[in-house]
Amino acid sequence: MEKPSQSPQDSSQDHQNWITAQDTLREKLITEDSFPWKAPSTGLRYVGGVDISFSKDDPSRACGTLVVLDFHTLQVVYEDFSLVTLEVPYVPGFLAFREAPVLLDILEKMKRSDNPFYPQLIMVDGNGILHPRGFGLACHIGVMANLPTIGIGKNLHHVDGLDQSTVRKLLGAKENSSKDFITLVGCSGHIWGAAMRATQGSIKPIFISIGHRISLQTAITIVQMTCKYRVPELIRQADIRSRDYIRKFEMNAKVK
Repeated sequence: MEKPSQSPQDSSQDHQNWITAQDTLREKLITEDSFPWKAPSTGLRYVGGVDISFSKDDPSRACGTLVVLDFHTLQVVYEDFSLVTLEVPYVPGFLAFREAPVLLDILEKMKRSDNPFYPQLIMVDGNGILHPRGFGLACHIGVMANLPTIGIGKNLHHVDGLDQSTVRKLLGAKENSSKDFITLVGCSGHIWGAAMRATQGSIKPIFISIGHRISLQTAITIVQMTCKYRVPELIRQADIRSRDYIRKFEMNAKVK
């Protein structure tokens, strides 16, 4: 039996509740280095990446994934998965209310077990403060889990005059052609994050922004130290393993 669809009134109330929740969480946001280890190498040992992959057959079925890597070797030392059916719809600007509960549950499960590989920092496949409301998925997870968090975006929202086209033009400009990254400064003069290219001359960047308890400069340094390919290895491994897990699950389901 199909669930009744949400009425416009219910949907409007959800959005208002989400705005209120975002505003409350944003008050706890820390945008500078706030951790016991010395960035970027002394004392930082275990770093995590989180991602969600979706079923090709059913877009509400998802696999949340957490991987933890040894920061010095970039080898995976821990992984966990959670297969869920998401009932919250995707609404631009409010992705966290759809995806964060799944990823936070996996982190909390690991924390409760006193696992020695519990991450000292996490990267999130999603934006941090580089977000229309200044509080993306990486901020939401960082504040809720109270962990230093970096947002890694593969796409750019339109924020303060910045968009994908504008950033590509900036990266293609002669004065920026040899730079690994450029700082993203909005029309207001506010620094929202950085666009980093994986290879010299590329205009297909990733977007780095503060999630929580870390400065942009430290975030950029750690991303550079964990990149073998276009995206940091933490995010790449979470993405690969998440897609592989849900694919195998669906293949086994069809066989049965």
